[in-house]
Amino acid sequence: MSVATDMTGRWASAFGELKGRRVLITGGSTGIGAAVAEALGSCGASVALHYNASQDAALKVCDAIEGAGAKAVTIKADLSEPDGAEGLVTDAIDGLGGLDLVINNAGSIIGRIPTLELDAATYRRIIDLNLNAVFLTCQAALGHFRAQGQGAIINTTSLAARNGGGPGTVAYATAKAGVSTMTRGLAKEFAPLGIRINAVAPGFIRTPLHEQHTKSETMAEFEKSIPMGRLGDPADCVGTFLFLACESLAGYITGQTIEVNGGILMP
Repeated sequence: MSVATDMTGRWASAFGELKGRRVLITGGSTGIGAAVAEALGSCGASVALHYNASQDAALKVCDAIEGAGAKAVTIKADLSEPDGAEGLVTDAIDGLGGLDLVINNAGSIIGRIPTLELDAATYRRIIDLNLNAVFLTCQAALGHFRAQGQGAIINTTSLAARNGGGPGTVAYATAKAGVSTMTRGLAKEFAPLGIRINAVAPGFIRTPLHEQHTKSETMAEFEKSIPMGRLGDPADCVGTFLFLACESLAGYITGQTIEVNGGILMP
């Protein structure tokens, strides 16, 4: 059952002020991105859903959003390309008639590759997708937000930004640490303009990323280390994103990273 179907009443009643907000979410076709996108739709937000390869999954998420009575559009873009981010933001503004919030969620470890086996091209690909694309999307959105005098950004970073990542993910962890630092730097720069920029750092969440790249026995070891005694699900992250999106709840919060990890890291 989708997040939107399962929790429409819960999200809509708690975060009703999101109705009518125009939101771009990158990497919105699966996992955390899909869960957040559906929840935003259940709150009445209009959603521009970015995907790269997962078109069928993106269309299913859009169907769920539209089924909840909200507007949804899909936009295909390769964010590892230099002009991918700018084109994406432009298409989102055109598709929604404006933009109020950007959620930078696209990312992948690409593969678990030991450091001495990581070639330069793959390293650049990991950094381009997980760090550079986030900066370029922020840059494109911030130009629009500055012109209209309002806007907000939520970046998805990771537990890996603080603990260095799991086996074979040093480059990914490095990129996510950059996202966390970038969030703080941009927040300071744009706070005087009334633009809030925050981040969410998921821990070990059951997503396609882990289904594809993490062995079941490794996930079982991760689970043993979590004080709450279980792995997270995408729905466990949704409330934090919605909270940060709400001006009435988080209007005096910027430059912060909220950890959603079951207690495995308590900074």
